[in-house]
Amino acid sequence: MFIITVIKLLLLALNIFPSRFTNRRIMFLIYMTNLVTHVMMDEPRFAQPIPNVTVAVGRDANLPCVVEHLGGYKVAWIHIDRQMILTIHRHVISRIPRYSITYTDNTWLLHVNQAHQDDRGYYMCQVNTNPMISQVGYLQVVVPPNILDIESTPSSVAVRENQNINMTCRADGFPAPKIIWRREDGEEIAVEKKKKVLVYDGDVLPLTKVSRNEMGAYLCIATNGVPPSVSKRIILDVEFSPMIWVPNQLVGAPAGTDVTIDCHTEAHPKAIIYWVYNSVMVLPSKKYKTDYTENSYRAHMKLTIRNLQYGDFGNYRCISKNSLGETEGSIRVYEIPLPSTPSKQVTHTTVETRENNIIPSSRNDSTKSLQTDVYAMKNDLSPGGSASAASSSSSATSMQTSVLPGGVGAMGNSLSSLNGNGGTKGSLAIGKSMFYTERPPNEYAGKNAGSYHNKLYKLHGLLYLFIWTWL
Repeated sequence: MFIITVIKLLLLALNIFPSRFTNRRIMFLIYMTNLVTHVMMDEPRFAQPIPNVTVAVGRDANLPCVVEHLGGYKVAWIHIDRQMILTIHRHVISRIPRYSITYTDNTWLLHVNQAHQDDRGYYMCQVNTNPMISQVGYLQVVVPPNILDIESTPSSVAVRENQNINMTCRADGFPAPKIIWRREDGEEIAVEKKKKVLVYDGDVLPLTKVSRNEMGAYLCIATNGVPPSVSKRIILDVEFSPMIWVPNQLVGAPAGTDVTIDCHTEAHPKAIIYWVYNSVMVLPSKKYKTDYTENSYRAHMKLTIRNLQYGDFGNYRCISKNSLGETEGSIRVYEIPLPSTPSKQVTHTTVETRENNIIPSSRNDSTKSLQTDVYAMKNDLSPGGSASAASSSSSATSMQTSVLPGGVGAMGNSLSSLNGNGGTKGSLAIGKSMFYTERPPNEYAGKNAGSYHNKLYKLHGLLYLFIWTWL
């Protein structure tokens, strides 16, 4: 339609100047000829829009501008955010060497090598027609997360038990990263008045009244959808003075055997742990074997005493000491005599005699003498010293009951077995009742322990002699 209008204008011009050709007419014809030529030819146009491109920082990016029927016009690239002309036609104008331009099949390709965050923004492809034509595309430069150590909690932090602490983790990147916290061992995190969660969101992890159970490694993880995600490992140390737990405070064993005693201790910072006997540190030797097992702030200490002798019985102390304090536990090792096994067996006649409470007259004098010695020994061992005397028939049982504290008639049981149970001489019941006590006498602990053992040995001898004489 526009071409038809131009032809009509030419015919009208010829009618106006039909007779002669003047300079004005010639100029007008030239102008109209150029106009028709221009109209008859296609104008430059963009074949497709510039796509928005996303690239990770440090990577290469390409922005295409496809122009059809460019003719003699020029194509230029402009970074709008910087207000910077980058290229004109095939020439790079910018002094930034990371920019370059290539042309293939009507496509003007702008190359951005090793993209920086400053390269992010709008880019314009412009053709210098009159009026100018242009189109715009966007280059997005994304940045993976990066944890800022200078603004975050150090990799190792210490706090006293029952105090509060806030652990911080800062990160940058584009888009802005999201921060989550979790424990390395998979345990729950106690936050917000002991509310427990497996994962906590936020730059700051608040911990209140920290306990030793919360000690360990925490992971701060930053993500923003741009790989790779990053994390920081922060070790939380909870400091407290040593504590000791003794499973068995009284341990009995016969002489000549091996015995093992143990203590459990908790402390942080790491404590120095050792054993002491008779105010001397126990060192590994042929006599002693020490074993220490550690797990985090817990430790299990064992001491094995080989071939127990008389001088090995007594109090052993396990000691734990660190910069915040010192504590100890005490374990008493006492002797359990081995039960005797006499070779001589009691005959049936002897049992019947014993059951009938018949004592041969030839042994009455020696028996009474032994009973007198036993009663005297009982008075030495008993705390009261001068207990009220009972009848001779019941004094033996009374004496045996008072030998061991708490009214437990260990030796009385052995006598009662002689008085009516029909057991054999030297039987296991006698040995067990006499020697295998569950605990040592408390009232004879400490300074009187040695004296007590000496008197007990004498009593054993007198008791056996008394039994043999009776039978």
